[in-house]
Amino acid sequence: MSAEIYRDAWGVPHLRAGGVLELARAQGRVTALDRAWQLEVERHRARGTSASLLGNDSLSWDRFVRRVRLDDTARRCFEWLEERDPETAEWVRAYVDGVNEGLAGAVLPLGSPGRWEPWTPLGVWLSTHILFAGFPAKLWRTEAVKHLGEEAVGLFAIDGPGTSGSNGWLVSGERTVTGQAVIAGDPHRFIEDPGVYQQIHLSCPEFDVIGLAVPGVPGIAHFGHTGTVAWAITNAMADYQDLYSERLRRTGAGVEALGPDGRWARATRHTEVIEVAGEESVEVEVIETERGPVIAGGPEGLDDGTPLALSLRNPPRVTHDLGFSTLLPLLRARRVADIDRAFDSWAEPVNVVQAADTEGGLLHRVAGKVPVRSEANRTRVVPAWEPGHAWQGWHDMPRAGLTDGVAVMANQRGPAAPLGVEFAPPHRAHRIAELLAEKEKWTAADMPALHMDTRLASAGPLLDQLALLENLSPEAAKLRDTLLSWNRRMDADSTDAALYSAVRGAVVRRLAAHPAFAALTTPPAYPEVLLPWLGLTPRIGYALEHLLRAEELYGVDRPAEIRAAVEEVAAVTTPPGTWGDTHRLFAWRALPDDTFDGPGLSGDHDCVLCTSAVPGLTDLAARGPAARYVWDLARREDSRWVVPLGASGVPGSPHHRDQLPLWLVGDLVPVVTDFDQLSKESHV
Repeated sequence: MSAEIYRDAWGVPHLRAGGVLELARAQGRVTALDRAWQLEVERHRARGTSASLLGNDSLSWDRFVRRVRLDDTARRCFEWLEERDPETAEWVRAYVDGVNEGLAGAVLPLGSPGRWEPWTPLGVWLSTHILFAGFPAKLWRTEAVKHLGEEAVGLFAIDGPGTSGSNGWLVSGERTVTGQAVIAGDPHRFIEDPGVYQQIHLSCPEFDVIGLAVPGVPGIAHFGHTGTVAWAITNAMADYQDLYSERLRRTGAGVEALGPDGRWARATRHTEVIEVAGEESVEVEVIETERGPVIAGGPEGLDDGTPLALSLRNPPRVTHDLGFSTLLPLLRARRVADIDRAFDSWAEPVNVVQAADTEGGLLHRVAGKVPVRSEANRTRVVPAWEPGHAWQGWHDMPRAGLTDGVAVMANQRGPAAPLGVEFAPPHRAHRIAELLAEKEKWTAADMPALHMDTRLASAGPLLDQLALLENLSPEAAKLRDTLLSWNRRMDADSTDAALYSAVRGAVVRRLAAHPAFAALTTPPAYPEVLLPWLGLTPRIGYALEHLLRAEELYGVDRPAEIRAAVEEVAAVTTPPGTWGDTHRLFAWRALPDDTFDGPGLSGDHDCVLCTSAVPGLTDLAARGPAARYVWDLARREDSRWVVPLGASGVPGSPHHRDQLPLWLVGDLVPVVTDFDQLSKESHV
């Protein structure tokens, strides 16, 4: 049979084909039909050619992609697949063939579609996750230790402004009404339009799977349900990428790098040209040492003259294995044991996996590749010319069980604790566990209420400090009393939540302006793409509760700063608005769209409803739940899902933003798997 495309009431594609390759081709084609512009943007991002399409604003990303050799790594990983796993390589090729068929004749806002290569899906995966583990945080820690001392690593060891996370919880059958497990959660990423996840149904004689795919990548990597087994992931917060400070010198033959054996070794070097729309092209020098590609600086140092060159060592560049051999076995899985074996081949990013099947099987483990190396490698930039910083094999991936029939992961220090440095505070995980403990038996229909919980436990340290303040002005005393009686819920319609955010932001800005942190206000001239991890104000904003609880903070008089912040906010004569007035959705788009006014949001960074503002900088939320899901093992038809906008990436389509009203209030869309209940669109 030829492949067929069906749609449900929400425009979600349901694909049926006579074989695995036909289905992969259909997935690629329907993705191109629904998201042609998104695929073109992602292709450019993966190749480091975005500036040729979008102009100078994308130049810093293109420089990084060229220097890190991302497209070359994707190509090498595909060649590894062709050699070691030809079935998966052929499957990826079929997907790419479908993408190219679907893009033929597509009309885009800018330019025309380019051709996808067999390794382009691997490049899309790499470009999506190359910064996922937050290796630039090592630049921050290196600077913080230099200016503040070793204790700064612990004080600021918290997921920062560039990190993606998730909530995920597994409730075993002993804790459900049906006696079968339920898996639920929501990945937290930058919200993009079109969305970073694609609801999809893939059916052929070998398998029938629903899940959330990554546009541009075949299969369903992160969240799926085959009918008899379901799985989901969260970011393990593992540290698996290293930064090396290199000593480079130019010779008549090229560039050499000083190694740990005291010898100068030849580095590879070539130049590439980046085309920039409307401007002169830019030449970039690409250097790679035995450690990895040089991503910042060079033989002459950084742009500000700092004598520094930084190389990045990343597992896929070393092994040529991106973990794509996991993808087909996931689709074919029938039991938890199949999921477990599939994730044995996983590489990047490192995730915590939760899975359950209809026979009572349960899984809670870490999956991915994390190198064994020195503690210094994990926390900061290390010198390439000194011994002791080489990789020494790979860590075994930890496993964990359930507690009282429940497993909760929210990027906290869980089973992956030995593998990471910066983790999310435990507030989201503790709150989910607390809510699940409120009753003995749960159903799939109960889970959306957990998705939307807005209690902000991290408010405690600041409120505790407020309670100690005396001799305030009448206006400030009233503000203090209002916040001390606040229910600590970051609801969009709450004026108290807005007042708390205003005070928190004022405290953060005052701490960031304190002379104790002056040396960290201007980082070295690292590439622009790495700078979000080095911003002092966001770092203080996310670590505020640690900084307020510390016994001593570099001589900062915290009560005085908090007092001044409260007086500052109290002196504002404008009547207070609500949290949702300023805490609004700020979705990323490759091209501006003045017609979309981001709606007000409930939640905050440390709420279960994790809609992340940047305290001290902005209340706008660029990150949040990029999807929500509830997988029911009793009846897959009772599963639910939702995305922030819609199934279509085509502006003007009825399914471009039709799920947004549901996403805002916590409702989910029914999962339909019966093709008789779907509308047939076409043959592929």
